[in-house]
Amino acid sequence: GPAGFMAALCLAKAGFRPIVIEQGQSIDERMKSVEKFEKQGLLNTKSNIQFGEGGAGTFSDGKLTTRITDERCGFVTDTFIQNGAPAEIAKMAKPHIGTDLLVGVIKNIRKQIIALGGEVMFDTALTDIVIKNGRVVRVKTTAGEIPTDNLILATGHSAREVFYMLRDRGIDMQAKPFSVGVRIEHLQSKIDEGLYHGLAGHPALPKGEYQLSDTSGKRGVYTFCMCPGGSVVAAASEENTVVVNGMSRHARDGANANSALVVSVLPEDFGGDFAKAIEFQRKLERAAFMAGGKNYKAPCQTVGRFLRGKAGFDFGRVVPTYPIGVTGANFDDILPDFVTDGLRRSLPILDGKLRGFAAADSVLTGVETRTSSPRRVLRGEDLQSNIKGLYPAGEGAGYAGGIMSAAVDGVKIAQYICSVYKP
Repeated sequence: GPAGFMAALCLAKAGFRPIVIEQGQSIDERMKSVEKFEKQGLLNTKSNIQFGEGGAGTFSDGKLTTRITDERCGFVTDTFIQNGAPAEIAKMAKPHIGTDLLVGVIKNIRKQIIALGGEVMFDTALTDIVIKNGRVVRVKTTAGEIPTDNLILATGHSAREVFYMLRDRGIDMQAKPFSVGVRIEHLQSKIDEGLYHGLAGHPALPKGEYQLSDTSGKRGVYTFCMCPGGSVVAAASEENTVVVNGMSRHARDGANANSALVVSVLPEDFGGDFAKAIEFQRKLERAAFMAGGKNYKAPCQTVGRFLRGKAGFDFGRVVPTYPIGVTGANFDDILPDFVTDGLRRSLPILDGKLRGFAAADSVLTGVETRTSSPRRVLRGEDLQSNIKGLYPAGEGAGYAGGIMSAAVDGVKIAQYICSVYKP
């Protein structure tokens, strides 16, 4: 993902020859695997919407908005433009690239890494880390062993088996907050009306975006990863599970808008054990698979029915976009009470902030469980874990929350390594 490929690019530019290990496929092959899953329900657990060249952010809106104020943000933006992103992202208040254009940017960055002497190994999974005297000495992969004393660990938030391996090797980690819930879909035209009122549809106005929250209860309820003119995607990475996410193309020209609508989950819910948090996610994903019909269709409920505690859907203006298909369900049977109670409390409140948000024919599809990493791999001021030479990076390690912040984290680690070795 962004942390890994930006770290590799910076190291290659500085004269190093980084080796990038990627469990998934190159972006073109990865897209074929995603299409096969969407059309035939055949899931490739090694290469899918979560795993593969570009990371999970490839199948998103390509949003570059961030809360961080790091000088490296400009460098990342310039790098994306130099590799094919539209120049307008340097001027936009809410820049986005879109999945269709992001694919080309990622390929160009990979080509640049290789041209500078780096190597990219696709279909190659990290299986173990060999540690001696408190330091990384080599890694084991499905393609054999590689000697190294510097490993940048930029796995993304869904590489669960890697994090279990890290725990078994004594790497310090802790549970962190994350969120779970559903995707909510509306007509994009209605979102525009709710935001722009009488000016909705004016050619000078961009597609309407929102970010809503309700903090009136014990747990926060908020929208996340809003995709204007986008679609809900099938984001499972493990067999017999259903996970949803959202994406948009650069033009954002789809009929629907969607976003995650999620409720906060806290470390204390699991006694601070990140492994229990992962199993909590898995339980919800498996329940969604069962409720959807055991064929990767997603459980679905319209908002009007959800608010009344009535299963199924009454489709009106909004047609669900989840590509494999949906099955009428009751989220009370899938999600824990604190999630459904939070969503029911907040939907009318959010509707007061954006008229039409809780319209009866708005569509809920689930489950959304991969909002962020449920664990943080601890690191010191030298950006290394308690094992020297191991650099936890990006969103999977708990140090980023989107494309821009993950990319910046990768640049930061590359700069530190350069400062140590000074090639």
